[in-house]
Amino acid sequence: MDCKKEYQKRVATADEVVKQIKSGDWVDYGWCCGHPVELDRALAKRLPDLEDVKIRGGVALWRPAIFDIDDPADHFSWNSWHITGADRKSLSEGFGYYIPVKYSELPKYYAENVEPIHVAMFQVTPMDKAGYFNFGPNASHIIEMCKRAEIIAVEVNENMPRCLGGSEVGIHVSQVTYIVEGDNPPIAELGAAAPTEVDEAVAKLIVNEIPNGACLQLGIGGMPNAVGSLIAQSDLKDLGVHTEMFVDAFVDIAKAGKINGSKKNFDKGRQAYAFGAGTKKTYDYLDDNPECMAATVDYTNDVHRISMLDNFISINNAVNIDLFGQVNAESSGLKQISGAGGQLDFVLGAYLSKGGKSFICFSSTFRSKDGTLKSRIMPTLDVGSIVTDTRANVQYVVTEYGMVNLKGLSTWQRAEALISIAHPDFREELTREAQKMGIWRRSSRI
Repeated sequence: MDCKKEYQKRVATADEVVKQIKSGDWVDYGWCCGHPVELDRALAKRLPDLEDVKIRGGVALWRPAIFDIDDPADHFSWNSWHITGADRKSLSEGFGYYIPVKYSELPKYYAENVEPIHVAMFQVTPMDKAGYFNFGPNASHIIEMCKRAEIIAVEVNENMPRCLGGSEVGIHVSQVTYIVEGDNPPIAELGAAAPTEVDEAVAKLIVNEIPNGACLQLGIGGMPNAVGSLIAQSDLKDLGVHTEMFVDAFVDIAKAGKINGSKKNFDKGRQAYAFGAGTKKTYDYLDDNPECMAATVDYTNDVHRISMLDNFISINNAVNIDLFGQVNAESSGLKQISGAGGQLDFVLGAYLSKGGKSFICFSSTFRSKDGTLKSRIMPTLDVGSIVTDTRANVQYVVTEYGMVNLKGLSTWQRAEALISIAHPDFREELTREAQKMGIWRRSSRI
């Protein structure tokens, strides 16, 4: 096959591609920094003539052009596998919806449960000499998405990093319907806020629990990144990486010489991840780096695979937790602010790992919109709040006031442990509520 000839036969404009989309169709934008740009703009022009187009994406890093058409709910719905700030706008504006997902199962969802996709369109790297377009740092579930699509339109971006891995990190020109040569925008970035004093206090507690040779998973947000920064400055060595999301902190740890993957039980020397989202330094680090291994999410997030990695350390954020130990990491009451993602898989896998530990970390308090100080440790979760990690599965919980291990504790012991790491201003109130709920003993002391 002459790949260059096949390429030229498939070149089309974005406007030509979106003419294939009809009212009622399912359209898939792919994932994260791979969402289309040129094709999105073209679809925004076409959507006012259509109705009930169902568009699916996830981890949106910018506001798509389709969001800004007049009366968007009259023409399409945005359906997201994982909610970010951009996605939240679609929910609040009345045309966006969250798709509850156990992220590790997403490839299987596409294979068995998702309706056929009429058009899948997403960004890729330029074609290589073998005729492949690389998905960039978005291996995730994209190959299964393509299998469900009647039309596959790739939008070439010269700035997309080429991410090495197995056979599921790209697609051959022979499988592509259309090729759109866009204007090569910079890859969208996702930066973490500078760590606060609270972040650093939590990070110190966690880093003290990490042994040499540990295998790391870091979640998104300032606190996991603070842990990463502290690891980079520590004396730890021979660390490995097996994570859902590759973030800036891993680059800092690797450049500090802490990561070599030599102690991993498999994928030795490789940093495995399902997708990457960070600043340019992350994309530059992932680009053509043989130490980094892009893989589908059913590989990276598989509980049994995680459990086979000794000394697995999982570090994730939460919105709040109740005195029973139920963790909400995805909503503020009825308001969806994130998603289930892969947190539970890593909580389960880390505990099953020989020497493994799972940490759920958060600041003890936050301020509401009116400036009121509120506790993240609550008697019960607010109405509508989602239980991301059940009370039976949570291991270590960390705030700036300490760390507790909930495994094996009865309800009164859990309440006592969690109140001990709550902000001092809320401990008395939490104790009273625990007494009302029958999970407090008179002999208990904080």
